[in-house]
Amino acid sequence: MSKIAIIGECMVELSPASDGHFKMGYGGDTLNTAVYLSRCGGNGDYFTVLGDDAYSQSMLEQWKSEGVGIDKVKIAEGRMPGLYIIDNDEHGERYFNYWRDSAAAKTLIADYPAVFDELADYDIIFLSGITLSLYSEQDVRALFDFLKTYRENGGQVIFDNNYRPRNWGSVERALPVFNEMMSLTDVALLSFDDEKVMYGEHSAEQCIARWSEAGAIEVVLKNGHHGCNHYKEGQTQLIPLPHVLKPIDTTAAGDSFNGGYLAARLAGKPANECIHAGQTCASVVIMHKGAIIDRAISLTEVIN
Repeated sequence: MSKIAIIGECMVELSPASDGHFKMGYGGDTLNTAVYLSRCGGNGDYFTVLGDDAYSQSMLEQWKSEGVGIDKVKIAEGRMPGLYIIDNDEHGERYFNYWRDSAAAKTLIADYPAVFDELADYDIIFLSGITLSLYSEQDVRALFDFLKTYRENGGQVIFDNNYRPRNWGSVERALPVFNEMMSLTDVALLSFDDEKVMYGEHSAEQCIARWSEAGAIEVVLKNGHHGCNHYKEGQTQLIPLPHVLKPIDTTAAGDSFNGGYLAARLAGKPANECIHAGQTCASVVIMHKGAIIDRAISLTEVIN
C-alpha cells in the first residue's frame, strides 16, 4: 500500500452545544482528513508542529488512539496550537473565528528544513489551501520548489483547494499561490463553492478546464447536493450523491469526503468507488456536530 504524508495544522476547536455552552475538541482540515482516512481503513502520517503544552500533548494522544501516524510531528518548546470557534446557521452551514497568529504549525518549514527529506520518502503528499495559508511567502516558495522535484521523482501530490478568505487577507494575495499550486497538483479535490469565491461565478466545465490545463491529471469537483464531477484523461462524468440530506453541521464535510476518498484510493479502488466512499463518509459526518464525530459512529464499511 502507498505511503501518504498529510501536511497541515490542528487547532483547539470550540463548537456550540445545544445548552448554549461550547464543547471543546480538536480539528483542522487536514487533521480531520487524517482521522477519517484512518477510520475508513487507511493510514497516513501527519506532518505538523505542536507546542509543549497540555493541549498539544492531548492532541498527540488522541491522534495516536485514532491510528494517525504521529512520528513526524515536531514539538516546539514554548509554543501552542491555534484555536477556533464554530458558529452554525439554521441550514447547518459553518462559520469560523480563528486565534492562530502565533500557532506552532506555522513554523514547520522555517524551523524544520529537514522535513523535505522526510517527505521525499512518501508516495503521496496531501495538503490543502489552508496548509498553504500557514506559511510565509519564502516558506511557500521552498515548499513549491520541493514539490516540483518530488513530482519529477515520481511522487504524487493530492490537493484540496479549501480556501478561507480570513487566512489570506485578500483574494489577490491568494490567487498567485493557488495558480502556481495548480501546476504542482496531480489530483485536485476541489470545493466548487471555494473556486467560485476565488475566481467568480463560472461553470463546472470551466473550473475543470482551468485545473486540467494547468497540469492536474485528475479533478474531483465537489458540488454539494449536485454531486461530484470527475475528470481524468479528457473524460468528465457526473457522480450524483446517493442521498441528499439536510445537514446538521457541515464543518468537516469536505475533509471527511477526502478521508473516505483517500482510504479507497490507497486500497486500489477505481475513481468512481473512491468518490462514492468520500460521499458516504461525508454523509455520516454532516449529520453530527463538530469536525470529528464520536468514534462510536462506525465508518469502517465506507469503502467496502
